[in-house]
Amino acid sequence: MKLKKNLPFAQSLLQTAIAPGDIAIDGTAGNGHDTVYLAGLTGESGHVYGFDIQKEAIEHTAKKLADANLEHQCTLFHTGHQHITASIPKKHFGKITGAIFNLGYLPGGDKTIVTMASTTIPAIEQLLDIMAPEGIIVLVIYHGHPGGAREKEEILAFAAGLDQQKAHVLQYSFINQVNSPPFVIAIEKR
Repeated sequence: MKLKKNLPFAQSLLQTAIAPGDIAIDGTAGNGHDTVYLAGLTGESGHVYGFDIQKEAIEHTAKKLADANLEHQCTLFHTGHQHITASIPKKHFGKITGAIFNLGYLPGGDKTIVTMASTTIPAIEQLLDIMAPEGIIVLVIYHGHPGGAREKEEILAFAAGLDQQKAHVLQYSFINQVNSPPFVIAIEKR
């Protein structure tokens, strides 16, 4: 297949937004793959802030960062992503150029612990307030689990309702796939 799947597409968006020296956010640290990817984009002179409510996710991410010798470029918070503005230093407000959220549950973890629109929407709103112009928020929405359809609908309604003078919103999805395929929402701050 020549069309980009969700992960490569999400990474290509982040790659266009994030340069060495920038600040990036991993709103759902999970198993650490995105945190490591973001640290590669921000480089030695940048920084990544990762958030997750699950201790297991923070531990996995910390190990993955240590294995890649990137732990000095990242700060992990064992708290929900709705606490972004309360957690990161104010000196980095206006310097955040990219963020990613994988919505759903931790792969290989407890499938009853899931992301919710009630925390993700406030996190997006905070990022839109403190990101640099042209910063991009990428949401990879997995919605095949219990509660996933509701979260998907709430996030879509929120994103579609964003003022076009403040943000560009893109939906990237494969519309003929079965079993609730994940899709990407990208929000670029204007």
